[in-house]
Amino acid sequence: MGRVSAGNKLNEGEMRVLDIEGTKVSIAAAGGSLYAFDDACTHMGCSLGEGQLEGTTVTCPCHGSQFDVTSGAVIRGPAQQPVRVRSVQIEGDDLLVES
Repeated sequence: MGRVSAGNKLNEGEMRVLDIEGTKVSIAAAGGSLYAFDDACTHMGCSLGEGQLEGTTVTCPCHGSQFDVTSGAVIRGPAQQPVRVRSVQIEGDDLLVES
């Protein structure tokens, strides 16, 4: 588990990209929960954290692929492979994210 300072808590519908032990991971606040997933879209590697979050669906800003942040599943291509989801826990003011 990688520990990162949460800093300001994420508001509903907000995403932030964090470095977890050398890997860029997006954290999304959706439905009252936090979700963590690899930041790189499986299509062309664009930053999902720079995309749009609507409910639990993130849309890649480059080519419009959509993923479910709760499972990493592809909702709409052109991506064909899911993104890796990681467990995330809040511990005090820190986030513990699966590395």
